[in-house]
Amino acid sequence: MPRTGGAATRGPPQVNTGGGTAPDKLGHMAATHTYLTGIQTSGEPHIGNYVGAIKPALAAAESSDTLYFLADYHALNSVKDPAKLRHSIRSVAATWLACGLDPERTVLYRQSSVPEVFELATILSSITSKGLMNRAHAYKAARDRNAAAGNEDLDAGVNMGLFNYPILMAADILIMAADRVPVGRDQVQHIEYTADIAGTFNHLYGESYTFPIPEGVYPEGEASILPGVDGRKMSKSYDNHIPLFLPENKLKKLVRRIPTDSTPVEDPKDPDTSVVFQLLAQFADAERTAAIRKRLEAGGMGWGELKNELFEVLNAELTPLRERYEALMHPDSELDAILAAGAVRARERARGVLSRVRAAVGID
Repeated sequence: MPRTGGAATRGPPQVNTGGGTAPDKLGHMAATHTYLTGIQTSGEPHIGNYVGAIKPALAAAESSDTLYFLADYHALNSVKDPAKLRHSIRSVAATWLACGLDPERTVLYRQSSVPEVFELATILSSITSKGLMNRAHAYKAARDRNAAAGNEDLDAGVNMGLFNYPILMAADILIMAADRVPVGRDQVQHIEYTADIAGTFNHLYGESYTFPIPEGVYPEGEASILPGVDGRKMSKSYDNHIPLFLPENKLKKLVRRIPTDSTPVEDPKDPDTSVVFQLLAQFADAERTAAIRKRLEAGGMGWGELKNELFEVLNAELTPLRERYEALMHPDSELDAILAAGAVRARERARGVLSRVRAAVGID
């Protein structure tokens, strides 16, 4: 469970550029890498998100200087319901805190709470070519969909938020002088664009200030991908997911409904072809997993008993998370105070960067 007190009393992280232990002539500080992660503020999390993304990210945060921001302005490109967006912002923040994010160690803030991001985005827009934006994958994909549909207006449905998305993302990263950005491999282009934009700025104004050039940090090998209840990759779009904070009685019913074959109890079964076993192996300890595998392979354990085992291990791990999440989502919880404290720390860091950027471009 994360600590929630005292987040506002810790000083802001130093602006790191990787390497060195003292301020250089451009005002950069210190020694270690700074990691920044943006979190989408849409949708309810499921256990696949928890195993494949949240747990690995929180483990990495234990040993590095990290900042996490809730990308609420990015969400405006797709979420047009204000009530839904408000709920999603709080829900996503509560999810990460309930899963173990420590707001004293990691700076957690809303993108919208740091106006310096948007001023920097304006400055970066003035040095970024339209041609670069034309080649962005998301924009090209939207135009391709229009072309495939026979729409003469290839820009139909494309708003400027989508078109300028890479610039705002670059501002998110550069305003915190982050030099390491953990992302999936589908985000490689965004990191390359940010590095390109930072390089352009450094070429133009490097005598006064230079941005650290960010690098992507990508998963090694295959990330843990949980199967859904139908055997395909767990996804809300397939409606085959297990929600992370499902109430206990509903969780039990959902587990009991996972399809299995008609192999008799006494017959041997192949654990590696069983969705129920694959899910259990992600949550049970090694000893329990090995014992259940042995019983399945030998015969004598039915699918119903295996589902009961899965429910037990899931419920044991998820109950304290669910309780913490529900407490944080209460209107009188400390959630808003945590986000406010994170915003103070994030803004102090951002102001330092922006003041040097403004001076470098001649707006001081």
